[in-house]
Amino acid sequence: MKHKHSHDHGHNHDHDGVFGEKTELYFAILSGVFFFIGLFIEKFTSLSEWVPLTNFIIAYFFGGYYTILEAIGKIRKGEFEIDFLMIVAAIGAAYIGSWGEGALLLFLFSLGHALESYAMNKAKKSIEALGELSPKMALVKKEKDIVEIPIEDLKLNDIIVVKPNAKISADGVVIKGSSSVNQAAITGESIPVDKNAISSTVDLPDFNDISENNVVFTGTLNGDNIIEVQVLKLNKDSTISRLIRMVNEVETQKSPTQLLTKKFEKWFVPTVVVLVITLCFAYLAIDETPKESLYRAISVLVSASPCALAISTPSAVLSGIARAAKRGVLIKGGRPLEDLGSLTTIAFDKTGTLTEGKPRLTNAFTLDGFDKKAFLSMVLDVESLSNHPLAKAISKDIKTQYDIKGNNLASEIQAIQGKGIKARYDNGDVYIGNEELMRSQNIVISQEITSQVNELLQDGHTVMLVAFNNKLVGMLSVMDVPREAAKNTLKRLKNIGIEKMIMLTGDHQNVGDSIAKQIGLTEVKGNLLPEDKVLAVQILKQEYSKIAMVGDGVNDAPAMANSTVGIAMGVAGSDVALETADIALMSDKIESLPFVIGLSRKSKSIIKQNLWISLGIVAFLIPTTLLGLASIGGAVAIHEGSTLLVVINALRLLRYREI
Repeated sequence: MKHKHSHDHGHNHDHDGVFGEKTELYFAILSGVFFFIGLFIEKFTSLSEWVPLTNFIIAYFFGGYYTILEAIGKIRKGEFEIDFLMIVAAIGAAYIGSWGEGALLLFLFSLGHALESYAMNKAKKSIEALGELSPKMALVKKEKDIVEIPIEDLKLNDIIVVKPNAKISADGVVIKGSSSVNQAAITGESIPVDKNAISSTVDLPDFNDISENNVVFTGTLNGDNIIEVQVLKLNKDSTISRLIRMVNEVETQKSPTQLLTKKFEKWFVPTVVVLVITLCFAYLAIDETPKESLYRAISVLVSASPCALAISTPSAVLSGIARAAKRGVLIKGGRPLEDLGSLTTIAFDKTGTLTEGKPRLTNAFTLDGFDKKAFLSMVLDVESLSNHPLAKAISKDIKTQYDIKGNNLASEIQAIQGKGIKARYDNGDVYIGNEELMRSQNIVISQEITSQVNELLQDGHTVMLVAFNNKLVGMLSVMDVPREAAKNTLKRLKNIGIEKMIMLTGDHQNVGDSIAKQIGLTEVKGNLLPEDKVLAVQILKQEYSKIAMVGDGVNDAPAMANSTVGIAMGVAGSDVALETADIALMSDKIESLPFVIGLSRKSKSIIKQNLWISLGIVAFLIPTTLLGLASIGGAVAIHEGSTLLVVINALRLLRYREI
């Protein structure tokens, strides 16, 4: 796994000062306020000199406070960067009486710094959100009693009791009872999985080798029946803890351009320092007073402080982030904003991202001339007695799609675990379930029906046969259907140059293939567990160098963390996905994707323009101040101008419209 560097603008320490975590931002704003008050008094009033001077000195304090902390922190590590230059330039300006220019420098610099660090740093929260998933307590069977204990105290082979609709508190094997468990949080499967007790707990195989129908995971949601689970993994080894560790290993990072400007500063700053120190002694070589030499040296120092350069990327990044926020898209920092614009491959999770994440009734056929209305009415009566999620989906869709009310003629419903259900209906027996259930009741299934069932299964449907009075009378199928907007969104992505769109899913390959056909994906990888998704993302990343991963569940968090840019679908997404992702679509609308990619490309081009402006100005100012062609006031004015120009250029992003 490639480690991403932590995102610090030198900001790893928490700045919880007087105003809490926003202190740095408020200090920068106060610095600006005092600077402008001082400037106004100096230019437009005849008050004595010490009044504006006092304001400038206060501006120095607020603007320089965190800059000094930063510079000291870096000098200790042997790094002399732009913070150091700003401090020296400000001290120099004060020394020769140019307090206003120094205050302006510090204000602009501290504002750029503060805004950037305030907008980022959310990595810690992802871990907290993941932790929330697993329940805090577990009910453990001790001889005849059931005791509630913290999950940290669970031991291997403890027996826990899981109540209906409660979260399961350990990875383990079901040893008593049967239920359907919603595993979407871990595996991303859209349809709850039937779980039943393992036949014998003697000589249990390895956890990974036990059949899926007997195993449960921490953080998944039990259905309507009580089950007892034997704990096979300690809390620290559970699936969810592994996910937490995976997410933990990957943090947000700076944008590529910021990293580049950092590199540039690394050699540029020492060069300037050497040049300025040399210039202080210019009077030894040329005919001028020490004061003139010092004045020139400080002018060069001011003009060479790459202020515009320091603010060029953060200002564009922030404008991009603000523009996205208006559209309900949360972008966490410069790296994802820049990276997204340069990639051509996107991987999607299926459930809840490209599909609705809810099973829908897709077919209801009758056989042998059985009346369709009578068939649907019977199925509705029987299924509405069941609490199984599929039964609920079928009842709801029969009511809405076929406008059938039902006659309440069904009774004595019983679930036949792993096969289906049985009920009494109008003095006869109804069976709804798989082929195995029909065979166990000696109901004849013709070759024709078997091939019809297989065809539907191939297309990714879950199929149920319906028998009444020992005769097959019909067939139902349900499926997690594509979102309405998915097809159009993928088409737009293709039009803006996204070449590969790949679906990664925990569902079966044929479910994936069927959806891919309907919405126009280029490739599908099915039957993937969270770890497999991570591996798939890593392989795709090697192949295409950059890849975005779009998902909504916790199970996607590690895959997102491993992708170049992780994009979480909003409201339906778990907190973790929102926190782990680099970009979160808050409105749960996949339609926002083309907008974000377009915005990212625009941001990239504005960042480039800003770099040219800021470097161009520095390249122009250094020789002019060196040759004494510009005064310190002129240098600061041009400086100021270029910084404002860069910021104004960046603000164009706030008006970005999708083409």
